[in-house]
Amino acid sequence: MRSHRAQSLHYFWAAVSGALLVVSFPNYTLWPVAFIFLVPLLLCVEGKSGREAFLLGAFAGVVAYVGLIYWVVVAVHRYGNIPLPLAIPILLLLAIYLSLYWGVFTFLISAIKAKSQWAMLLVFPVLWVGLEYARSFLLSGFPWVLVGYTQYSNTLFIQLADITGVYGVSFLIILINTLIYLWLVPKKDGRKGSKKHKVLLIPSLCILILVVLTCAYGYWRVHYPYKTEKGITVGLAQGNIPQDIKWDAAFKKRTMTIYHDLSLRLEEQSPALVVWPETAFPDYFPSGTELDAAVMTIPQETGAYLLFGSLTEKSKGKRRMVYNSAYLLSPQRQIIGQYDKMHLVPFGEYVPLSAHFPAFNALAGVGNITAGKETIIFRLPRGRFGVLVCFEVIFPELCRINVRKGADFMVTITNDAWFGRTSAPLQHLSQACFRAIENRVWLVRAANTGISAFVDPWGRIKKSSNLFTQEILVEEIGFKTSELTFYTKHGDLFACACLLLALGLVVFIAIKRFIVSF
Repeated sequence: MRSHRAQSLHYFWAAVSGALLVVSFPNYTLWPVAFIFLVPLLLCVEGKSGREAFLLGAFAGVVAYVGLIYWVVVAVHRYGNIPLPLAIPILLLLAIYLSLYWGVFTFLISAIKAKSQWAMLLVFPVLWVGLEYARSFLLSGFPWVLVGYTQYSNTLFIQLADITGVYGVSFLIILINTLIYLWLVPKKDGRKGSKKHKVLLIPSLCILILVVLTCAYGYWRVHYPYKTEKGITVGLAQGNIPQDIKWDAAFKKRTMTIYHDLSLRLEEQSPALVVWPETAFPDYFPSGTELDAAVMTIPQETGAYLLFGSLTEKSKGKRRMVYNSAYLLSPQRQIIGQYDKMHLVPFGEYVPLSAHFPAFNALAGVGNITAGKETIIFRLPRGRFGVLVCFEVIFPELCRINVRKGADFMVTITNDAWFGRTSAPLQHLSQACFRAIENRVWLVRAANTGISAFVDPWGRIKKSSNLFTQEILVEEIGFKTSELTFYTKHGDLFACACLLLALGLVVFIAIKRFIVSF
């Protein structure tokens, strides 16, 4: 009975770890909690077998991800027309998949059985970051709500992202969690009482210095006269078109009227570029209808270039292909650029293996969309920019490629109506903030139902809209003139190093167990 009660208590504290991570993210945004979220789980895992540690870690992960991505049910049920009895299992399956990374983490730390506090302080963050990085590309990748993103509003602390990307922030958070855990449960090394804690004084001092240096670097970056030149004025139009009538034929003209009126309101502030959200055009473009003329007239009337999202339909023989595209129109009514979304949402925009199993197409939210093949840099009379469509902004490499190819600033267009009034829109925006820091560029975000925003090169949200409102936003943005950041030049070098070290530890554990078995 006592053993069963103790086991239940361990799962309770594992759940606490998951819950603490949930409140570290938007909408709660209690970011200091992230520095202790892992401690209860580490205490539970102490002394456990590999199997027990894995189950505790996976359970904590399920609690965390159900709390963080609960909006999946809203997206697939309310807007994807999937019955609730099927929508909930979809959420649970995704949460269970993501929780496996937590389970592997706790399994590995239980298997390593490091005797040195220094070793644990290195190994725990390396394993965590290595697994986060693996999650960014395995099974097409889903790097949503990485631990580092909890700090998006902690401006000084996150400036090191221009060197390490978001993964460096995750590393520091897990490092601090590990230190607190070691203070609570010092490694059993034969010392008694205060002597155990004295062993941790030097590591604690080193980590304190590391955190101070991180914040000092952040302060220097924020206040250092970063080299930019005067850019252009950009206007955003947030149409707030309800998802359930977005493709209704009877509402198409009304949609164009809404965006026409918003664009004319922006004209008063003389923007050089007006940006509409993802799939703002309520048809395939060009549609061969009067809608084409309606959208082509807007840049002519406003005198501003217009970037808007639309679906594009093309035929290749008997094969019909649909793209999720961004178009740039000139005031002379010319199409001067088109970008087709490259990284699609599995089961939302395409269904894996559907080419071999056509029946799977029924699972796609908007049909099977074809991925684009090429990064496009859009050129204005003054300035160049790249575009990321919706989900793409959570993949740092895509933004980095655009900046390396010469983008002076970045634009991301999204719908986000799928999320309803959940925490997902703010989670989405908070992750976009890191793309600005990593590459030291302005980031312009246009969302159908919000949150539209302007983010400066230090990740600060300078202006933002409300959710589910029709709004316009205007901001003068600067152009990048200084050399590329370390991150832009080298990418996820830090995360790759952590993954390689983590794989080395796995090999070491496997060899050690193989030798012991003989």
